[in-house]
Amino acid sequence: MSIFINKKTKLIVQGITGRDGSFHAKSMKDYGTNIVAGVTPGKGGSKVNGIPVFNTVEDAVAKTKANTSVIYVPPAFAVDAIYEAVDAGIKLVVCITEGVPANEMMKAYKYVKENNSRLIGPNCPGLISPGQSKVGIMPGSIVKKGNIGVVSRSGTLTYEAIWALTSAGMGQTSCVG
Repeated sequence: MSIFINKKTKLIVQGITGRDGSFHAKSMKDYGTNIVAGVTPGKGGSKVNGIPVFNTVEDAVAKTKANTSVIYVPPAFAVDAIYEAVDAGIKLVVCITEGVPANEMMKAYKYVKENNSRLIGPNCPGLISPGQSKVGIMPGSIVKKGNIGVVSRSGTLTYEAIWALTSAGMGQTSCVG
């Protein structure tokens, strides 16, 4: 049983037209993640790797019924991206961006909680449910479907724990870093 994400997850990628956003959107899509849209202001109407791009999260959610967002934007814009996702009704926000100002994040965490959403990150590798979906930058090649959950505050230690389990023949249900 996976937590947070599965095959039914409808993901949007905020910052999809940037270098990191487009690279990891392709990786997530190749893994089998159901990416329904990307968001980059001023780029609405275009496509990245076959994924439609919208100008706002609100527009993307209205058209696709997305329930999860992953954020690949520069630190100065990450908190606004979190607010935008929550305001559009996204229930799970994953912020990959590192270097987000701590004072701003304290306000963002409070806002997310008050609006009954969840936030993973910032500065995290995301999460993966083996064989179902991945949101973020975790390598899909190190996981194996099974019945062990992995949760860590360290991206690198998350990978090490997953690889140790997989190497020992033990699979995972969900991995959150």
